[in-house]
Amino acid sequence: MKWRALVLLLLLGPSADAQEPIVVGTSYELVSKILGETRRYNVYRPPGHAESEESYPVLYLLDGGVNEDFIHVAGIASLAAEFRKIRPFLVVGIEGIDRYHDLLPPTRVDADKEHLPTAGGAADFRRFLVEELQPAVRERFRVTDESVLLGESVAGHFVVETLVEQPRAFTGYAAVSPSLWWNDRSLERGLGERLGALDLAGRSLYPTLADEGGEMEEAVGGVAAALEAAALPGFVWRYEPMPEESHGTILHPAALEAVRWLFATDAAKESLLRPWAAAAVRVDA
Repeated sequence: MKWRALVLLLLLGPSADAQEPIVVGTSYELVSKILGETRRYNVYRPPGHAESEESYPVLYLLDGGVNEDFIHVAGIASLAAEFRKIRPFLVVGIEGIDRYHDLLPPTRVDADKEHLPTAGGAADFRRFLVEELQPAVRERFRVTDESVLLGESVAGHFVVETLVEQPRAFTGYAAVSPSLWWNDRSLERGLGERLGALDLAGRSLYPTLADEGGEMEEAVGGVAAALEAAALPGFVWRYEPMPEESHGTILHPAALEAVRWLFATDAAKESLLRPWAAAAVRVDA
């Protein structure tokens, strides 16, 4: 009987119940004086980051909690490789507490106030990202000066607003189905007048939209029209709607496309830009 047990042990390994955790990233806490609370952020690092001396760009992900979008976008980041034409990058996911408060500015519209009564804290949250979180990330990790801000829905509104209010805060911006209907579309309606005064040289914007229709489609289209009319030198942008997607499904394909564009390898950039320009995608140099 003993030899039978030995054969079974060799076949099954040391233990049939052996377990090993699958680690996607690491969570950290940051005490914010600006917000008056402790905020959690989650970090995905590319393979080899801990051992190498190389520095990497950073994708700052809004709604970046483990139960939000962090794991989804970390999976996209894991695709980064030379043969996939994507450069490796860190993902820093900022976990939400009250996303409507953090991500939306105040509104003059009574229906907005009734629908989302806690909204209005976007300016302070932006200060937290720029003045507290980014320095903490730079101190803890080896990162370059290249950084991208990614958000969907109301987080997409925050992305576009950040580009307008503080364009030097990030080098790239990805706004997925941004809720530009907020506050009677004030962000989109005022964009044309403000663009000429903004320093957007060396910055990139990737807005996209699902099959939203109505005010969402009109507002995002209005942003694209304003950018096209401004023709700002040194500012690169790309608008390709995804009408085959819904508001609930667009994040994955849009995040992948944003990553493939904003973190393209040097060898891929030239070959990628040409077909976009030929397809009348807005790329201003």
